[in-house]
Amino acid sequence: MGKRDGERGGGQGAAPGITRRRALWIGGGGAVAAGVGALAAQGELAHWWWRMPGNEKPRTAGAVDFRGAQWVSASSENYRRADRPADYEIDRVVIHVVQGSYATALDVFRDPDHEAAAHYVVRKDGHIAQMIRELDVAFHAGNRGYNERSVGIEHEGYVDRPESFTDAMYASSARLTAAICRRYGFPADREHIVGHVEVPGTDHTDPGRHWNWGRYLELVRAELRKPVPQPVKSAEKPADKP
Repeated sequence: MGKRDGERGGGQGAAPGITRRRALWIGGGGAVAAGVGALAAQGELAHWWWRMPGNEKPRTAGAVDFRGAQWVSASSENYRRADRPADYEIDRVVIHVVQGSYATALDVFRDPDHEAAAHYVVRKDGHIAQMIRELDVAFHAGNRGYNERSVGIEHEGYVDRPESFTDAMYASSARLTAAICRRYGFPADREHIVGHVEVPGTDHTDPGRHWNWGRYLELVRAELRKPVPQPVKSAEKPADKP
């Protein structure tokens, strides 16, 4: 799990973090576009725009973005409030492995001194906790640009123990990743679904050699071939605690 060090300054791979739609809203013409570009380059505009009255998306306490997930709130020190994809486009899923238990992941992500957390944690039996809204930038990748553009999914277990990755875990995680791909319109391939080890500048090795990428992508794509679920107008209410 990447510490928030990648959030300080520009961060390796940092992106301007403003969509064309936002630039057009702010104003047209070369002079305005140049001014917007200068602000965006400093990473200021993306943090500021959604804070204007009337622009922030409605939020419901305890709501989740994935149906059936259990809401368990991470410490606010372990993520940055945002308004994605309005301020940062989402086009990646980053796969992590806890190097510990599901309970350990929940504990450390609720610890304000940990300085890192993922959006989701998947348990061996397939149960999913959501700890950070997809709207927000989780400190999970150790790279500011990747944090801003991705959703982080932690998996219970250890990189050197193949038994950590159960059938139930693969299936549940694949459903989650497919839902994210569908929601933000990016393909289910190895360019857009990556391991933490592949994030530029990282010193992590997860998910490790025992993570079956071929099987996982096949499961994600199978989910995407299913009929599109009934759209949800707002974030789902959280699942009951099992």
